[in-house]
Amino acid sequence: MIADGNADRTTAGGPRRGPIMPVGGAEDKRRERAILARFVELAGGGRARIAIVPTASSIEGAGQYYKSIFYDLGAASAEVAYIPGRAAANNAEAVGQIEAATGVYITGGNQMRLATILGGSRVEAAIRARNAAGAVIAGTSAGASILSAHMVAQGAGGNTPKQRMAQMAAGFGLIDGVVIDQHFRERDRIGRLLALVALNPALLGLGIDEDTAAIIDADGVLEVLGRGTVMIVDGARMQSDVAHQRVHRPLSITNVLLHALASGYRYDLRDRRPLPAPPPALSKSDRRKLERAGLRVDPLAYGERAADDDDVRGA
Repeated sequence: MIADGNADRTTAGGPRRGPIMPVGGAEDKRRERAILARFVELAGGGRARIAIVPTASSIEGAGQYYKSIFYDLGAASAEVAYIPGRAAANNAEAVGQIEAATGVYITGGNQMRLATILGGSRVEAAIRARNAAGAVIAGTSAGASILSAHMVAQGAGGNTPKQRMAQMAAGFGLIDGVVIDQHFRERDRIGRLLALVALNPALLGLGIDEDTAAIIDADGVLEVLGRGTVMIVDGARMQSDVAHQRVHRPLSITNVLLHALASGYRYDLRDRRPLPAPPPALSKSDRRKLERAGLRVDPLAYGERAADDDDVRGA
């Protein structure tokens, strides 16, 4: 994982792949901005050179909005790579913007625009090359889906898995063995992720809530950051009737393993296992009480919640 701005650093075995950072969409852009700040940190902090790819969006100002945020967060440079069509995706100027970046941020919108405009282009090849050389590649919403080799192209919501309720297409292939769905809890997408994994049980399904990110390092370790959860669907031992069920009919699925991981928790994608939990969280008020009592708070033994106990709202 890179955190020092040197996107071309090497290890004994050669260049180390940079982090992959799918974001579930609607990330906080106004207050704490924890996810975007972490992206800038991974891209090199004060030496970060960021390329923003707004191709998925039909909103003209999307790229400029992120540009102002990244400058506010201390990046050395942030440039928008405007790529509205296939010709631009093979343009030397756009490729040069990607090649100069220590971090690439792909905005939300329509993932099919990303696939049809950037798929197989020089820009896509440059994104893959930069990641292989150490640059962090992040994508939010549609930009998250495109990062994996298998991409959710379209589909219906709902908590009941059904035959053909979703379709897949080829993504950028920055990470293999997973399929990523976004706006997960907010748009009720558990059914379609279960259906997709039933069709492809070798894949791990990653369902990422809004304002939540899955940071995946070169060793295949996923760390959750943000306000929601990442749902991991492991179908290695799954059994289903997906091969026999009629179109749009509910599927029967058994022996599926589900993990719901909140911020700070980690998961080994290669070994398909959750890693040890982070330290238990203390609220700021609890920490102050311990300190007033003259007790030392070991930062390795306890994390810290952002809110005081009395800030927690009821249902």
